[in-house]
Amino acid sequence: PDVIINIAASPFSHRKMEVKQSIFTGKAKRYKLPVLYCNQVGAHTELIFEGGSLAIHSSGRVAAKLPYFREDILICDLDELTESEPHPSPGVIPGRIGTMADALICGIKDYFGKLGFRTATLGLSGGIDSAVTLALAAEALGPANLHVLLLPSQYSSDHSVNDSVQMAENLGIKYDILPIEALFNEFRETLQALFKDMPEDIAEENIQARIRGTLLMALSNKFGNILLNTSNKSETAVGYGTLYGDMSGGLSVLGDVYKTDVYLLALYLNQEQEVIPANIISKPPSAELKPDQKDSDSLPPYDVLDQILEAYIERQLPVEKVEALGFDPKLVSRVIKLVNMNEYKRYQTPPILRVSSKAFGIGRRLPLVARY
Repeated sequence: PDVIINIAASPFSHRKMEVKQSIFTGKAKRYKLPVLYCNQVGAHTELIFEGGSLAIHSSGRVAAKLPYFREDILICDLDELTESEPHPSPGVIPGRIGTMADALICGIKDYFGKLGFRTATLGLSGGIDSAVTLALAAEALGPANLHVLLLPSQYSSDHSVNDSVQMAENLGIKYDILPIEALFNEFRETLQALFKDMPEDIAEENIQARIRGTLLMALSNKFGNILLNTSNKSETAVGYGTLYGDMSGGLSVLGDVYKTDVYLLALYLNQEQEVIPANIISKPPSAELKPDQKDSDSLPPYDVLDQILEAYIERQLPVEKVEALGFDPKLVSRVIKLVNMNEYKRYQTPPILRVSSKAFGIGRRLPLVARY
């Protein structure tokens, strides 16, 4: 044979990018033949294909490389790919967070384009997840094609509203403020006879999320927008979300991105200019569904939680091996129990753009009910 050709549709995962390049350079060296790797580019529902096609010299050196996440054409001379002195290699793998951002932007753009939609809406809460989702959507669809709602309640802080307004104005995105306090009070009054003298709890907290979901879906229906879901992978994994509330939407942008990586994405997106206000990045995360609420009231610190989740979900380590990494056994047991018991919630999430080797969604075939 004169050449090895691999025509591929290999879904994106940053860890795979280096592995794939290593495999093909190894084959070229082993067989002393040039290798042409032609990979699909673009997205199909949740699957994203990064492109990055390669022409590899028979010595194993990368001779040419097409860009990631956009279509391009390269004409190769096979004689040049078998010369004794190959050209300098351009085969550098870009950074993990940068390629993750590019993958998500590609995923949003193609999801909308292939469905025939141009416009999107989302709820901008003043938190990091909705801010990063909005910044990515602005890159993918253009600011003029976005319409955001700010939906504060009596538990929303002033800085959450101010930060949201600042971000929308930074990007030149249309926004409207619709306070939900009156609607929430109407719900509480309607349910008072049923709830009688019972203290307020998570039921009332979730009513707020569902009011917001209803208003966002009304905007989506009226103007023909797709509602972008803003839940991250950490929350989705442990069920920290409200069905028919903040889990609503037509596409989950961050559902395969751990919270710690959401912060890194925010810093990456702010490299050239401050798109996301610094206060959104620096303040403690909170659902703001009750007074002085913080995510840390219900969950361990995200830097700890995400390590446990990554070990259990991506690396598929058994409980005892996760504990052996140095985590408190009681905490590991609690986190893994939350992951297992919330499979039913994840079954009802929107399609999740896939950027890891183990994403939630149609590729995860686990029973909704099981006696763990």
